[in-house]
Amino acid sequence: MGAAGRRFIHSLTKVVYKPDPNASNVFIVIVNPVEYRKWKEGVEVVDAFEVYSSNQGPQGILGRSSKQELDTVFGTHVDTDVIQHILENGKEEAGEGIASGKWASKNDSKGSAFLDNRGGNRTTGI
Repeated sequence: MGAAGRRFIHSLTKVVYKPDPNASNVFIVIVNPVEYRKWKEGVEVVDAFEVYSSNQGPQGILGRSSKQELDTVFGTHVDTDVIQHILENGKEEAGEGIASGKWASKNDSKGSAFLDNRGGNRTTGI
């Protein structure tokens, strides 16, 4: 995926799901807020999506969740089921650090990528 393919729209929201209130591990889905509102109103919205996780809370570096991690927390790794659970049970938060486009891919062929969600001008791991 080229640099142009990694550009994000300027207004993004993240939906954060924390399975255990005492842990720092969270699961995050990044959404277009307009489309997310449509989805909450019952309109079927189809788009590409990915589940991210962070053991630093919702402001940490986000990495793609592994199938094993999803199976452990959600009882499935079927992306549509996991996404629905996060969207229904997660908390909507503004995504200021996301809009800057600090997306890095370590190895696209193996599905390894992360997103620096901390804000500022960090480019850790690129």
